[in-house]
Amino acid sequence: MSAYNKTDVHPSTFILIGIPGLEAAHIWISIPFCVVYLLALLGNCSLLFIIKTDSSLHEPMYLFLCMLAVADLIVCTTAVPKLLSLFWFQDRKIHFEACLTQVFLIHSCSTMESGFFLAMAFDRYVAICNPLRHSAILTHSVIGGIGVAIVIRGTVLLTPHPFLLRWLPYCRSNIISHTYCEFMALIKIACAETRIRRAYSLIVAFLTGGVDFILIICSYVLILHTVFQLPSKEARLKTLGTCGSHVCVILVSYTPAFFSFLTHRFGHHVAPHVHIFVANIYLLVPPMVNPIIYGVKTKKIRGRFLKIFIFSKTPK
Repeated sequence: MSAYNKTDVHPSTFILIGIPGLEAAHIWISIPFCVVYLLALLGNCSLLFIIKTDSSLHEPMYLFLCMLAVADLIVCTTAVPKLLSLFWFQDRKIHFEACLTQVFLIHSCSTMESGFFLAMAFDRYVAICNPLRHSAILTHSVIGGIGVAIVIRGTVLLTPHPFLLRWLPYCRSNIISHTYCEFMALIKIACAETRIRRAYSLIVAFLTGGVDFILIICSYVLILHTVFQLPSKEARLKTLGTCGSHVCVILVSYTPAFFSFLTHRFGHHVAPHVHIFVANIYLLVPPMVNPIIYGVKTKKIRGRFLKIFIFSKTPK
């Protein structure tokens, strides 16, 4: 019978492979990844600054957008610096505790992002289906309460993840075929029964992202029902236009998220480099695209951004 000492079972470090099969292209892949990350930082920080300094933007949709921007910044900053270090300097080692911290922050903040999407959908539902009571229903205290509830939900449901992984033995290997530490990637290299842990992860994913997505669809069904009762085509298009940014952001975020989730658990025939590349797209692209979408499609934010940009360029 094989014997494993504590170091074998609980390695002090893991080795990140990066994108399997594309190791030779890591340096080239890092260039767009770095550019996208910098744009995400610039876009979300600008968005937070604009909304904070402009009192006319202290409305429910924009306050929820600020919360989303913070979650986006945490998610991409948790993973991307280490990813770029791996690509540029072959820095593949990550300490066990740092790996578990990555797992918690990425999964919990992704869950919070889903909650903020639902909160924004609720805001659109109230604004369109019950416009006269919008300001009375979504007061600043209610918005703050919703934000706190979303953060608590993400924290409570995802806190067990690092502990479930810590208690697993890793006697097969300490090599992770990924660019960052992810729950299922660690589950796959454990040498113990993991059905209960997989089931818990699946249940949490359904209770957060799955339920949120169903409720978002329900809210838009009610919104469409209200919109199609409006008397004129112009009024219908104008009302739907207020939802355009939110719908675009949801599509950009949920599409790679669902692909990554499903391929990790059921897509055994999907090439590993495809899955891992999409997983990185999920971490990088939505944080970059979200402020761009709202900046382009929201007149108030676009005008404020241009005003700041033009003012900064004006010679003194």
